[in-house]
Amino acid sequence: MKIAMLARNPNLYSHKRLVEAAEQRGHKLHIINTLRVYMRIAARKPEIRYRGEALPHYDAVIPRIGASVTFYGTAVLRQFEMMGVYPLNESVSISRSRDKLRSTQLFAREGIGLPVTCFAHRSSQADDIIDQAGGAPVVIKLLEGTQGIGVVLGETENAAKSMIEAFGGLNANILVQQFIKEAGGEDIRALVIGGKVVAAMKRKGAEGDFRSNLHRGGTARAIKVTPQERATAVKAAKVLGLNVCGVDMLRSNAGPVVMEVNSSPGLEGIENATGKDIAGMIIEFLEKNAKPHNTKTRGKG
Repeated sequence: MKIAMLARNPNLYSHKRLVEAAEQRGHKLHIINTLRVYMRIAARKPEIRYRGEALPHYDAVIPRIGASVTFYGTAVLRQFEMMGVYPLNESVSISRSRDKLRSTQLFAREGIGLPVTCFAHRSSQADDIIDQAGGAPVVIKLLEGTQGIGVVLGETENAAKSMIEAFGGLNANILVQQFIKEAGGEDIRALVIGGKVVAAMKRKGAEGDFRSNLHRGGTARAIKVTPQERATAVKAAKVLGLNVCGVDMLRSNAGPVVMEVNSSPGLEGIENATGKDIAGMIIEFLEKNAKPHNTKTRGKG
């Protein structure tokens, strides 16, 4: 196969591993800088152009689109889809996963476990928002935040109220969520490929940090998820329409609750923690599924 990967940094561990896994299986994988692509949009002869030339035909495309370039990246991916190239994850699904509010609403509609969540914009009703989220402590998130940035813990009623009012002063949309104390600063990352959990790890935040992101000093170890956690992760991926994703969950007294679904999960942490060849599994999934126009939306969304 000829595979394109939309990515801005070819030196990231995840990107190098995907290139390596593809080449080991006899495929060619070209890394294309997402923001350097431009498109000719026409009914009869659409093109994707790069460095002054039309890109050749590819059998599949792997979108590794950074959160900060989601709009442009999904537009480029949509052009690939319209031209019949099979995407590892579809543009519509990526857009859903990047919108914290939309994904939370979809999960709630489908009965997936969630922390109680409130959504607001410059609200003067901070007291009621905190109360509706279960009372302090609460987790306050910027809607556009990612990788633990724009996520703060309001430990007391006064602190939480001050934070909500401060974010409101920035003209920001915010999510206020119930704090799952019993999780103890740990979460679970379940890696889903093709409707199956293929690997899982438990992450623990750095000392004094309630966020468990590995790049913020957290640690990880391989675990075996429970049947309920496995079913929750698979259902979350299905609801968003993602073929490959990392589903982040907390263990609450009421069962697993989904915090976030990452459509471009990093491979370094989970490969090191579990010893599994996740990159190889992703390429194997493409081998089985990459057929022309084999998408749900065909770029319509």
